[in-house]
Amino acid sequence: MKRVKTRRIRITKGEKMLYFLGSLSLVLTLVVQIFCGANIGSLNLQVEEIKYDINNQEKKVESLTMKVNELTSFDKVKDIVGDMGLAYNNDNIVVIDK
Repeated sequence: MKRVKTRRIRITKGEKMLYFLGSLSLVLTLVVQIFCGANIGSLNLQVEEIKYDINNQEKKVESLTMKVNELTSFDKVKDIVGDMGLAYNNDNIVVIDK
């Protein structure tokens, strides 16, 4: 009866180094993807907060513009002038266009 020789597969130091570097690069790639994804999420949150602040400021500006237009209307000025005892004189009014 013949003995069957089994061959052992030997892994060289170079192959071990390649396997180690390959697995290390895989792990580092996953860590970098998670880190970058978290940063992108944080930046998106900041962008949404800034957009919200901009909308609030635009609403305030629009409200103040409406108040200015209301207070500078001709009827309002005429009422205030009348309350102060002054007379309306159309000759003294100068219109300035931009």
